Amino acid sequence: MTRIMAIDYGLKRTGLAVTDPLQIIATALATVETPQLLDYLAQYLAKESVSAFVVGEPKNLDNTASEIAPQVEQLVQKLGAIYPNIPIHRIDERFTSKMAAQTLVQSGLKKKQRQNKALLDQVSAVLILQTYMQLHSAI
Repeated sequence: MTRIMAIDYGLKRTGLAVTDPLQIIATALATVETPQLLDYLAQYLAKESVSAFVVGEPKNLDNTASEIAPQVEQLVQKLGAIYPNIPIHRIDERFTSKMAAQTLVQSGLKKKQRQNKALLDQVSAVLILQTYMQLHSAI
């Protein structure tokens, strides 16, 4: 089997998470500086097989597209052009950052460790991936 990769896109940093090859467990992979994202993905995909991308869809509370939505759409278009055989799924990412912060608090990390934005981005990507997995296991 192959992995599923989640992408929590940000203007500065992008959090990544992947499943295990059996697609049972979602694990944080990395936080990449956004300008290096496509290079990182190319290197990763040269070593690992990915059957789908799950991209966080940024929305406001009223379900309208957030300010970063156009940049996320550009990323989705680029991914589709570069990797035409890998399907791209969108998952509403509202509240993932807040839930990720709460997860870090509950994990017992010290305040200084919880302020690590890269870690927060990775946990957000894991939450996006878990949401996708839950939605698709119910089908």
